[in-house]
Amino acid sequence: MAGLNDDGQWIILMGFVVSIIIFILALVASQSTLVGKTTSESVMEFSKTEIQDLRAEVMYLKDKQQLHGDPIDDLKDLSMQRKATAVEINKWTDPNRVYIFIHFNDGITIYSEINDEEII
Repeated sequence: MAGLNDDGQWIILMGFVVSIIIFILALVASQSTLVGKTTSESVMEFSKTEIQDLRAEVMYLKDKQQLHGDPIDDLKDLSMQRKATAVEINKWTDPNRVYIFIHFNDGITIYSEINDEEII
């Protein structure tokens, strides 16, 4: 009986292996661009400047000793009207420290901060 020649089977098998490897690499490459796109979108959606503006205004009002009443209510109303943002600002004191709580929520970004300062 003549010997079987299986060289053709190895060529076909290697062709399948190489095509599967190329398919997997193409899949990985397409997913990496998708990850980069969603990461950059989340960075753009983070409202860092709005939080910095709010915090700067609150600290300015704290330094002027007006961190209650009308200025804070006006700041909350302005944030809700212009940016559809829920803002909560509270101030409380204990014998040695002043605490200021700032909460920012615009539906995408939620940020909370407690600032404490020693009373001189």
